[in-house]
Amino acid sequence: MIAALVLAAGLSRRMGRPKLLLDLAGKPVVRWSVEAVLSHVDDAIVVTGHEDAAVRTALAGLAVRFTVNPHPEAGQGSSIAAGITALAPSTDAVLVILGDQPRLPTSVIPTLLGAWKKTSKAIVAPSYRGLQGTPVLFAASVFSELAVLGGDVGARAVVGADSRRVERIELDVPMPADVDTPEDLARLHVE
Repeated sequence: MIAALVLAAGLSRRMGRPKLLLDLAGKPVVRWSVEAVLSHVDDAIVVTGHEDAAVRTALAGLAVRFTVNPHPEAGQGSSIAAGITALAPSTDAVLVILGDQPRLPTSVIPTLLGAWKKTSKAIVAPSYRGLQGTPVLFAASVFSELAVLGGDVGARAVVGADSRRVERIELDVPMPADVDTPEDLARLHVE
């Protein structure tokens, strides 16, 4: 079984208000991120934080499960750890998706899944014109490492721990933008 772990517990400090709930072309930012992955996975878990009820409302009607990070202020690593504990025992791999990356190119997720099926590497990470980015696929063999993450560096330490277990996929597209500031959101409205 393939799962998605959508990180939606951030504190939106740079935005100054809950960024995942902001409207982008008629939908909340987080809904774009979730909808982009749903057709590619068997299970989708959204990790929420202080805005749990509002994120649930923004995703109403979608086939997702929710888990709450009780300490989102501890950073992205704590959200990944919270999500890993919510995975079904039969999960073979998980795609870690950012809830604030609404314009992910449609080819990225199928490319990551295809590379994992072909190589059986423990980690499949995209590189956007030479820059490592997200989402990243992690096989079950590294779930125990993800389950103990903390801090705000996400899963970079797991990806960087052993290059032999990582398949890097070079993509000739720009790095998908995160929505961190009002200016980021304004740029996405123009695209």
